[in-house]
Amino acid sequence: MELISPTVIIILGCLALFLLLQRKNLRRPPCIKGWIPWIGVGFEFGKAPLEFIEKARIKYGPIFTVFAMGNRMTFVTEEEGINVFLKSKKVDFELAVQNIVYRTASIPKNVFLALHEKLYIMLKGKMGTVNLHQFTGQLTEELHEQLENLGTHGTMDLNNLVRHLLYPVTVNMLFNKSLFSTNKKKIKEFHQYFQVYDEDFEYGSQLPECLLRNWSKSKKWFLELFEKNIPDIKACKSAKDNSMVAFWTLAYVLSHPDIHKAIMEGISSVFGKAGKDKIKVSEDDLENLLLIKWCVLETIRLKAPGVITRKVVKPVEILERWKKANLEKHSFLDCFMAFGSGKFQCPARWFALLEVQMCIILILYKYDCSLLDPLPKQSYLHLVGVPQPEGQCRIEYKQRI
Repeated sequence: MELISPTVIIILGCLALFLLLQRKNLRRPPCIKGWIPWIGVGFEFGKAPLEFIEKARIKYGPIFTVFAMGNRMTFVTEEEGINVFLKSKKVDFELAVQNIVYRTASIPKNVFLALHEKLYIMLKGKMGTVNLHQFTGQLTEELHEQLENLGTHGTMDLNNLVRHLLYPVTVNMLFNKSLFSTNKKKIKEFHQYFQVYDEDFEYGSQLPECLLRNWSKSKKWFLELFEKNIPDIKACKSAKDNSMVAFWTLAYVLSHPDIHKAIMEGISSVFGKAGKDKIKVSEDDLENLLLIKWCVLETIRLKAPGVITRKVVKPVEILERWKKANLEKHSFLDCFMAFGSGKFQCPARWFALLEVQMCIILILYKYDCSLLDPLPKQSYLHLVGVPQPEGQCRIEYKQRI
């Protein structure tokens, strides 16, 4: 009997293992690995995440995996996968974001997993639709106070204008009236640190801090600020910064004269002739200015946060946008996922809409506004949150008399 040599046995064994792995990989999505260990395609992906995802979808199909910075990220780009993504018990939201929370806010895993759901339930209760009326008065006062800083007229990048309005308003609503400084030097410092922290948030969530010195400095500045104010923060409300939504909504409205005119007619019918009076905005006033709410929602649909996006390849009939959405019962249209869905849907979503609505009402009531630049394209540099504009979009404003 002829014996099989050890070499042949090893070769056959390797071949069997290879075929087994190939069969196993057939059940997995295609993986874009790159050739650099650990980094993978991190550099290419980080340059323009949304553009990278679109190219990968065309090449590899609707479901694919990206290996970058030691992480495997599987993207589902077809509607059929949404319910599995949101409702399957085989996926977990908290474990998905825990490392990001630690890198960006220095909250340890055990603390985050122990408190996240409790905090979520608390915020959802305090900022639910039943309690929205509690915010309108303070929001109006805060916005009036910040609008006074704009002066009677000026020219400014719309993105910066909205940020300078909503940063202090949101901080004062979120934490404590005294947290946001009234000192001009301190205000400038806050804006500079927040802009750096916000714009490099995604890099900070993935890369070591030693590679992001400016971002790391901004993160430490904010942690120290909050730590100093912990006694005052404990009893305060919660909110969310919505400057990018306000920016895009105003940009769209001002670039469509017919919509702008209709909104101004609505504002005049509710508050009288637009001017410099310190009007108070009530819930009833907001109900009479639904066009503004529809514009905010349509803006969020057009500028869907992150990778929540759709492309129509054949004519499709859907609901008539926001006129037929049951906003009285605080429900969105089907597949509108701007605030997430499922167990951890954004608890501040209705406050977010309220803040943006009131901001737009008061700006357009007090100032005659016009765009000096074309509506900008969206930037493809960011994967998380509402897309930022690519380039400037200047606005000219004059106080109404």
